[in-house]
Amino acid sequence: MSLRDWLRNVWLIEHMTKPLLSKSRFLAGLQCPLRLWYSCYKPELASEPTPGQQALFDSGHQVGTLARDRYPGGILIEEDHRHQKDALRSTRAALKSSSIPVIYEGAFTFNGVLIRADILESVANGAWNLIEVKSGTSVKDGNIYDVAIQYHVLSRLGFEITQAGILNLNKKYVYNGWELNLARLFAFTDLKEHVVEMQEEIADCIAALRSVLGKRILPPIDPSRHCRNPYDCEFYDHCRKSMPDHWIVELSGIRQDQLEKLAKRGIFDIRDIPASFPLSALQARMRECVINDAEYVGSELNTKLKEYECPIHFLDFETIAPAIPRYANTSPYQSLPFQWSDHILSKEGSLAHKEYLCCEDKDPREEATRTLLEALGDRGNICTYGNYEKQVISELADHLPHYRDRLQALLPRCRDLLARIRKGYYHPQFHGSFSLKNVLPVLSSMSYENLPIQEGSMAGLEYLRMIDPETPPYEKEKIRSALLEYCGQDTLAMVRIREALLTRCHQMRGRF
Repeated sequence: MSLRDWLRNVWLIEHMTKPLLSKSRFLAGLQCPLRLWYSCYKPELASEPTPGQQALFDSGHQVGTLARDRYPGGILIEEDHRHQKDALRSTRAALKSSSIPVIYEGAFTFNGVLIRADILESVANGAWNLIEVKSGTSVKDGNIYDVAIQYHVLSRLGFEITQAGILNLNKKYVYNGWELNLARLFAFTDLKEHVVEMQEEIADCIAALRSVLGKRILPPIDPSRHCRNPYDCEFYDHCRKSMPDHWIVELSGIRQDQLEKLAKRGIFDIRDIPASFPLSALQARMRECVINDAEYVGSELNTKLKEYECPIHFLDFETIAPAIPRYANTSPYQSLPFQWSDHILSKEGSLAHKEYLCCEDKDPREEATRTLLEALGDRGNICTYGNYEKQVISELADHLPHYRDRLQALLPRCRDLLARIRKGYYHPQFHGSFSLKNVLPVLSSMSYENLPIQEGSMAGLEYLRMIDPETPPYEKEKIRSALLEYCGQDTLAMVRIREALLTRCHQMRGRF
């Protein structure tokens, strides 16, 4: 590519009447053209990322930074998205130097499409390897388009690309506790053959998305399942406002083809679904509850809730799953239970509480397991909300062979309260969600609104902040108290939900 061509591309950025089609905007447009339109013309409508989403962003950034050490000796193009012209010039300067083997975050533009390449590695005879870093452990369909749009720009600028692919974390890698082996921590998948075949499709997509950006009117797209796939759209809350209070998407397990059939008939409200429309038993139950504005109490719910052997242990874990292994003998995204809460209901009705929280920066599994086994003993059922606690116990059994038999003996004692609710109870105010945070305020006066920590992802972030040596002691104590309150509320919530459901069962029986 000549200097004149390069300067022309820089000029295009400065003078284009349409918004620039960046890599992130291209991917947003593939998910939903309306998301692309809003990101360019109405970005103020976007919701702030949740703590969980922000944690994913931060984790991805951390993985991306570490991946550069896998390809050492390069130069980082430091200008951010607000200074793309400067980034293009810095990249151009880096390309002129034959002593720079790798460029990180290089900026390139062709015909109004801008990309930032995570890693561009110089190889023999002036060719390059294109490496897109992802913090996941496998290549997803959306990742392929990510590489394909970068290949589109680079190849048209005259770059010879030898390899073009995804650098993922290797989930099978086990950290030795001393030094990360980056060659084994990361795994590269070359997608060049596939992305070359996609170039005609990519060109068509670019043309279509440019057409979207060329119009000052909203693309006529209703919110649906695509809003959450493959990523949560930041404009979801705004688009959701146009839908009815009891939106058909809330029907548990409804398929995309069912949503499309209903949408074609102009049906978006659950109350408008015809009785003849095929629904599962749970979906039909939800529909009836919404139409009648009444709860459903199954005939077997009372029996299922009373078949627990006392003392009943209401158990909840809080875990972290670092993308980059933190402790010896751990792998990427391995769950580490740093906290548990156990509310214990006796046969006489008294309630006790035991809890554990690791307050040091260490692998918490040994201590969490020992204290958990002491609390649970060998009697009574263990009430959980979903199967996650069973999964954590099973993983602890695999990691700690000296506790394996005692841990595995806990599994037959577990009873899933969530499964019993899904089968035997529904309230219109659940709005299709059986999550603990959604069910609790409907069935009791408790809620999470006033807690400093209100969700599991936030608990994990706060825990990491608590064990950070840079965090002041007074702040550590504040976080410790908030974590204990949050996890304790999770298990007390199960106690109160079960009580409320038993009361409803009794009231239902009294009506007949």
